[in-house]
Amino acid sequence: MDTHVRRIWLRVSGSYACFTRPEMKVERVSYEVMTPSAARGILEAILWKPAMLWQVERIGVLRPIQWSSVRRNEIESVLTWPKMKAAWTGQGQPLGVWIEDERVQRSSLVLKDVAYLIQASFQLSEHAGPRDNLEKFAAMFARRASRGQCFNQPYLGCREFSARFEYIETPDFSEALPLDRDLGWMLYDLDYRQSEPQAQFFRAQLREGVMDVPRAQSEDLYS
Repeated sequence: MDTHVRRIWLRVSGSYACFTRPEMKVERVSYEVMTPSAARGILEAILWKPAMLWQVERIGVLRPIQWSSVRRNEIESVLTWPKMKAAWTGQGQPLGVWIEDERVQRSSLVLKDVAYLIQASFQLSEHAGPRDNLEKFAAMFARRASRGQCFNQPYLGCREFSARFEYIETPDFSEALPLDRDLGWMLYDLDYRQSEPQAQFFRAQLREGVMDVPRAQSEDLYS
């Protein structure tokens, strides 16, 4: 293993999941498999420090891909920067969203009874101090994940779909289902290196139930 990174494995599961395709503007439709950004969000919910950089490497599918159609309450509008700026300067309406006036029901095509094995690594960021080291963070993550501790409840794409997690010391990707499938273009993450965040995509392939994830700034990522 590279001495500048540490690798961890985490098993996550839940009753429902929705990793929303960005091209679906109104009705939510989930990807078939967890996205790398959703996996990173679960890891950061357990342990995140400015001195750490997470990199999701592989995602194994442990249960059959099953679908369910549900109807969910959502709000039709959100608070935007122009609305907030106008409220602060006294030129607009009072700041807030009145749920009773904005509530709408929308259909969602979600996954049900899901389980994944996440392989990820982390390394020290440019914000790491002299007292930060990989061994300390690895021990912290193992302790917190083993005890079920988290800064906020991890979720599977949508906050109402909470995730259960289990720290794995000896990974076994042979548990993954024997699935070979082209998943098409999948959202990788948002690139914040420019003035406006840019969505990045990659061609996702499921081989023997495992999806390999390209590294950040890889030539396999497209904006």
